[in-house]
Amino acid sequence: MRSEHSLAELPSLRRQKILLLLERDGKVMAAQLSQHFAVSEDTIRRDLAELASAGLVQRVHGGALPRPRDTGKDYLTRMGEVSEIKRQLAQHAARRVEDGQIVLFDSGTTTLMIAQSLAPRLTITAVTASPMIAMTLAEHSGIKVILAGGQLNPITMAATGHEALRLIQGIKADLLFTGVCAIHPQVGISTLHFDELPLKQAMLDSASQVIAVTTADKLGAVEPFVVAPCNRLHSMITERYLASGDIEAYRQQGIEVLQVDG
Repeated sequence: MRSEHSLAELPSLRRQKILLLLERDGKVMAAQLSQHFAVSEDTIRRDLAELASAGLVQRVHGGALPRPRDTGKDYLTRMGEVSEIKRQLAQHAARRVEDGQIVLFDSGTTTLMIAQSLAPRLTITAVTASPMIAMTLAEHSGIKVILAGGQLNPITMAATGHEALRLIQGIKADLLFTGVCAIHPQVGISTLHFDELPLKQAMLDSASQVIAVTTADKLGAVEPFVVAPCNRLHSMITERYLASGDIEAYRQQGIEVLQVDG
């Protein structure tokens, strides 16, 4: 009979499950994880070391804690700190929108800026789970706005839950501007918030073209919860100057990369 932990024997899946347990319990211990996954404590310690090296957990004696995070800034505060390069990225992204399209807007300050940068006479149908993006788009007389409802996450200022998910799954969009917390060539697109996963994945499944717009600091970064591999993107718009990492690693996965001067 197949073991209930057979899938967890794959290191990447086991580490993802460890992060889920950490999110749920607030702490994980190597001895308990060893029993849970039916692997040795040495294997678990290697898992925790890899997760700590990626900045996803904080190692403590015998186990791990969630990594410390800056949660002091709310959405409106982050909007007030928008950089000039992010404005330029948003303007380039907005030029990709064409009349007659159905366009999905993921939540986030960058996608909000894309909505603010759209041409004034554009005629599209826009779909979003973000009330702030919906209000911005409603100022355009030629844009029909569909707002997905559900429970509002005050951190992301977007709706989550079954109702929002069902609406997105019923739409076949021409274009998606997906929000990016982190994107790594091998790990993929990842997010800090577990409750965002279903909606982000549904948006990817619903769009014919997917564009990620991101500043360079999110390239090569990893957050706890993986949304999808990088090759789900068709295009990525980012800044030209990269402090580290190799942009070619993304192009090699078939992604069109546009780099914008700051």
